[in-house]
Amino acid sequence: MVKASKGYRRRTRSVMQNRVRDRGLSPITRIFQKFEVGEKANIAIDPSVHKGMPHVRFQGNTGTVVSQAGKAYRVDIMDGGKKKQVIARPEHLRKVNKQSVKKVRVQVTKKATTQVAKQVIKP
Repeated sequence: MVKASKGYRRRTRSVMQNRVRDRGLSPITRIFQKFEVGEKANIAIDPSVHKGMPHVRFQGNTGTVVSQAGKAYRVDIMDGGKKKQVIARPEHLRKVNKQSVKKVRVQVTKKATTQVAKQVIKP
């Protein structure tokens, strides 16, 4: 038997793969994104850019920008119950849309109120 490799990108076939229409060079505007300290950012790994790529376990997490380190940014995230700091270039970060966060909160409150209403009706 051959020993299984334990590389940095192992078991990432589907995660680190662009969709068909997104293949090739990514838009140059992603490189020039600016983040302010304290701003929320989503980690969305761009597999076509290898420099400044965070580990795949942080894909999809949302955190707060703490500082800038050269061209990259330090982002604080919660991983399990621990606070961790991820260093990633702006190509792998997306600004959090405040409207989408607000929509999620509204949906959650609507669900909560309907559940409470159902409990009140069913005594």
